[in-house]
Amino acid sequence: MIGFSASEKERFEKALGDYLREDHPLHRELADAMRYSALSGGKRLRPYLLITVCRMFGGDFDSALPYACALEMIHTYSLIHDDLPAMDNDDLRRGRPTNHKVFGEASAILAGDALLTRAFEIMLSEESVSAVGAQRALKAASILAEKAGFRGMCGGQAIDLAYEGKEITPEILLSMDLEKTGALLSAAAGMGAVLAGASRDAVIKAQEYAENLGVAFQITDDLLDLTGETETFGKPIGSDLENGKSTYVSLYGADGARAQAQLYTEKAKAAASFLPGGGKELQTLADQLIRRTY
Repeated sequence: MIGFSASEKERFEKALGDYLREDHPLHRELADAMRYSALSGGKRLRPYLLITVCRMFGGDFDSALPYACALEMIHTYSLIHDDLPAMDNDDLRRGRPTNHKVFGEASAILAGDALLTRAFEIMLSEESVSAVGAQRALKAASILAEKAGFRGMCGGQAIDLAYEGKEITPEILLSMDLEKTGALLSAAAGMGAVLAGASRDAVIKAQEYAENLGVAFQITDDLLDLTGETETFGKPIGSDLENGKSTYVSLYGADGARAQAQLYTEKAKAAASFLPGGGKELQTLADQLIRRTY
């Protein structure tokens, strides 16, 4: 699957690990919980998207790297909290026991909280700001704050929980997925464009691509929850059905969900075509994500 090159992946993982290093003995258990989930692998889709869009508009890997790490920390915190018994109550994530299964619920909550706040500490550090300029740094952090909050990822998760076991309309389902999954992908694209100094219209078009990509991504996740294999998918199969989750599969059936995933993939590719170079790399990414098995 398209993504970081081997050398760039190594640089990203090293930077992420360095940002989460903590030698204070009284903080070590919390740091271990943070590192356990943040450094457990994964597709690194969001940081890859941020850096790819940044490059499309003339930015560079090094100056965007702190923001990519911060974004992945917020994504990781959301996964830790989503897996908690009060939320999705999952035992596996990326093929390993979930954070609360290893460190306990209280430590998992704190690990998520600490990752969230560490992300903003990194983005607004003197070093990160000096690399891109104060205005771009502030705008990138502002985009992430909005997309991670109650108008974005948290709001989408709240809709998801509110409609467990209840009938849902296509309009509400779309709103949920645009926020729950699409928001952080939109943040990635918007941040990358802003960090490179792209125009307002270009930022909007990049975010339009990512929002549609997010809906297609979530529908594919819904399908994999029905048809995937635990060993490949990295988390329990059938948890959506067991928890009474509202998904495109529950509303449209498997075939209808596949058609919807293709529809939003085509919308994403259409938006990408307006970006520099026709957004070819982003179009390829959209096609690959809809065909993934994990």
